[in-house]
Amino acid sequence: MAAAEKRLNPADLKTVFGLEPAKAIAYLKFKGYAVTWNWQDMLDQAHDQAFTVAKAMRLDLLSDIRAALEAALQNGQTLKQFTANMQPTLEAQGWWGQQVIVDSDGVGELVQLGSPRRLKTIYQTNLQSAYMAGRKADMEQTADTHPYWMYVSILDGKTRPSHRALHGQVFRHDDPIWSAIFPPNGFNCRCRVVALTEVAVKRRGLTVVSSAGRMFTETVETGIDKRTGEIRTATVTGLRTTAAEGRATTFRTDPGFNHAPGAGLAEALKRKEAAA
Repeated sequence: MAAAEKRLNPADLKTVFGLEPAKAIAYLKFKGYAVTWNWQDMLDQAHDQAFTVAKAMRLDLLSDIRAALEAALQNGQTLKQFTANMQPTLEAQGWWGQQVIVDSDGVGELVQLGSPRRLKTIYQTNLQSAYMAGRKADMEQTADTHPYWMYVSILDGKTRPSHRALHGQVFRHDDPIWSAIFPPNGFNCRCRVVALTEVAVKRRGLTVVSSAGRMFTETVETGIDKRTGEIRTATVTGLRTTAAEGRATTFRTDPGFNHAPGAGLAEALKRKEAAA
């Protein structure tokens, strides 16, 4: 098994996050579509509004990929099953392997289209974000009784030190830090968040903290556009924290993950229920 597979077994996404897929599917269905060339063209909150796959330049292709992701959620498909179903479709669409693609400006570039590796990234990133958007919607609906949210990391040798440092940190649900660090916070991030009552916080001896004075944003470089030479950048949010061992640690979201997935999903679901 490849090292990336060991970091997160895609077959166990539902087990890891403990969610039924209904709200995760709703998150995907609420989105529109966006045609993008580079992943840097659409970052952070924009992913709540539109589904995109870099260099998938036709709406029918994007529609096929999203439909396959919805089916994977609904049917609990593993990465292997998703890939087996999706590869023939992409090959038939001509979106597979390395090809010279002409962008909207008429400039041709040799690019990597569909591949098992790209399908893995598409599967993991979209399903993790969808599951977490569903979890956040559930937690927002119970914030009156469970107003405290605790960051939970998988404590094994594959966990990023900065993600480990956030393990067990409890903030109020309305602390501004959640607008940035609600997982996933990067590729292969396995972190999650649990909601707690005031009684549970006291019973477990937990301390509620605030991000005030410890939260910051900064701009980081994400690469160079091969066509224009432009240096691409993204905003990331950081939090100065202290690990269990007493070491000062600075947590930063990965570029492109500087948002809480599913912003507004809970309200959208309420409106849909009211209109039904």
